[in-house]
Amino acid sequence: MVQKVSVRNSLMTGVSYMIPFVTAGGILIALSFAIGGYEGFKVQGSIADYLMRIGGGAFGLMVPILAGFIAFAIADRPGIAPGLIAGQLATTIGAGFLGGIIGGLLAGYVAGWVKSWPVPKSFSKLMPVLVIPLVATLIVGLLMILVIGTPIKSIMDGLTNWLKNMSQGNMIVLGIVLGLMMAFDMGGPVNKVAYTFGLSMISAGIFQPHAAIMAAGMTPPLGLALATVLAPKKYNSREIEAGKAAWIMGASFITEGAIPFAAADPLRVIPSIMTGSAVAGALSMVFGNTLRAPHGGIFVIPLIGNFPLYLVALAAGTVVTAFLVNMLKTEVTAEVKAGAAVEM
Repeated sequence: MVQKVSVRNSLMTGVSYMIPFVTAGGILIALSFAIGGYEGFKVQGSIADYLMRIGGGAFGLMVPILAGFIAFAIADRPGIAPGLIAGQLATTIGAGFLGGIIGGLLAGYVAGWVKSWPVPKSFSKLMPVLVIPLVATLIVGLLMILVIGTPIKSIMDGLTNWLKNMSQGNMIVLGIVLGLMMAFDMGGPVNKVAYTFGLSMISAGIFQPHAAIMAAGMTPPLGLALATVLAPKKYNSREIEAGKAAWIMGASFITEGAIPFAAADPLRVIPSIMTGSAVAGALSMVFGNTLRAPHGGIFVIPLIGNFPLYLVALAAGTVVTAFLVNMLKTEVTAEVKAGAAVEM
């Protein structure tokens, strides 16, 4: 039977399994760019070439892994094979991440349905190794190719064309929205939707959105780290230590570095980091910054289009975050001191 898993939880399962491929592949691609520039990887036998091949291999598995483990969350192990194949088909037919998500959901529910078929006990051992993967893959594969692939590709093409034709004012709005999304749940589903959108734009040859996304994702931990330096008396010893780690996590484009602060004081921290990230995202769009690497943080900043102004956008978002959170923290100074006393 199909497990009782919500669509949201199944999506998050797929994303959680996908992230290591994104991180490993993205950083290797970023290092390839850092060593050889955007053309260096074309020199066969160079270090940049090797890094690009390895990183590209890891990165190319993202959509299949996403789809495969969405299906796994729904139908358990029988869903993996049809889900991976649905994700690969989504990549092949140009349906991208959206196609991978839909393919993974379809594969999970179809595999779960086949898994529930009543069969003789002597035949049951063949179900997980032959019948379920064969039947589910055939059904989902035909649906992806004949029914779902073309409309999803049309949607992705339309979105790409819309972004290419955006006016400067609309691009600023997009930067603000992406910034708010990146900071809202600090690595959660909303953050991952924005990040996935940026990756799909890179694959379409549009490099501005992902630059804004990376700036907005780096800003929350960097801003909170700066806040602990500027006003250490407003933070307890645990938060001061988290601030030290947040410098590294922010520089590495790991938004989750803001989570300890948000968990302790969500009503003050989350609005502050969202505002700072919106500023960083909007300024990145205003400055026309571009980013071809899917990940990398400080490793790829020198390769970002118009990178000196990108640093301005990142610094502005960081300062705004630190200023706002410290301004709001003035109301709870005594409370924080009491918390620090308890820890000691």
